[in-house]
Amino acid sequence: MTDSTIAPRPVPHRPGKPSPSPGGLAAAGLTVGYRTRSAWGRGARHPVLADLDLTARAGELTVLLGPNGTGKSTLLRTLCGLLPPLAGDVRVAGRDVAEETPAVLARRLAVVLTDRVDAGLLSARELVGLGRHPHTGFTGRLTAEDHRVVQWALEAVGAAALAHRPAAELSDGERQRVLTARALAQEPDVVLLDEPTAFLDVPSRVALTVLLRDLAREQGLTVVVSTHDLELALRVADAVWLVDRTSRVHTGAPEDLIVSGAVAAAFDAEHLAFDPLSGSFGLRRAARATVTVESPPHLGPLLERALAREGLTALPGPAGEEPRISADEHGDLTLRGDGAARTTRSFHELTRTVRTW
Repeated sequence: MTDSTIAPRPVPHRPGKPSPSPGGLAAAGLTVGYRTRSAWGRGARHPVLADLDLTARAGELTVLLGPNGTGKSTLLRTLCGLLPPLAGDVRVAGRDVAEETPAVLARRLAVVLTDRVDAGLLSARELVGLGRHPHTGFTGRLTAEDHRVVQWALEAVGAAALAHRPAAELSDGERQRVLTARALAQEPDVVLLDEPTAFLDVPSRVALTVLLRDLAREQGLTVVVSTHDLELALRVADAVWLVDRTSRVHTGAPEDLIVSGAVAAAFDAEHLAFDPLSGSFGLRRAARATVTVESPPHLGPLLERALAREGLTALPGPAGEEPRISADEHGDLTLRGDGAARTTRSFHELTRTVRTW
């Protein structure tokens, strides 16, 4: 992935809504987890993450990362009020979420969860229109202003062309865009999304993640996203909340957490290692040998990666000495050994040959 793949896109101006409060989302002394009932009626506390002080600022995309089972979904559900905190509080623009009525909270905070939504016979536009419910009052009728907001939300997520499609017939990527539009139609100050890129292909994941960043910046929203797309998140996010295996939460810009070693400590495994220079993961393989190589810059990293998969470390050879493996500007790959040379344009053929050394 290059930086050109995550270029910002214009987002239409939101009609009739003042800029959200700069307060964003904040948690102070927050402990999240579960309570279980006992025979005496008093619930036992089962904390998952404890004593958290977190801030997600307006105009920024904040990404929640961590290995499976570390409590990310529990934290997100507590932040949006679906689970009560075991201790501490959550505030939107300085107001305690626990003290807001459901109607008021729905106008301040929108949520997109991983739970499947049964849209029945609704069209995509009608599904997005449900986001206006906190604003319609007792009758539930949409006014001309409500319809303008629904249209804006569809256009903001690039789903205007889907408006009249049956929501039940949308693809996973299209459905995620429409559900995001429904959240935007609430005109909230804060949007929380749990795994919005799950089940999407790579281009759709990139498009939706960049869209959320653009919405945060251009609409002044506070956007918090839980995701497993680590490398994409580290490229796009303004801020990161990283839950490690010890239930500690690290916060900062992606680069802060890379430099501190928190990303590597949280995700490195026996056969996988995070490279802070490239911001990506690579196989952790014990090198069985070194091999001299020569390659143009655009093929060098690919050649090194292919050889690393075979347990070989690529090194430049001494000046004047012919390299064991070389690549040229045309993509020809040459392997030299036993007084002979074999040339191919296929990395697959090259690595198959290397295995027989």
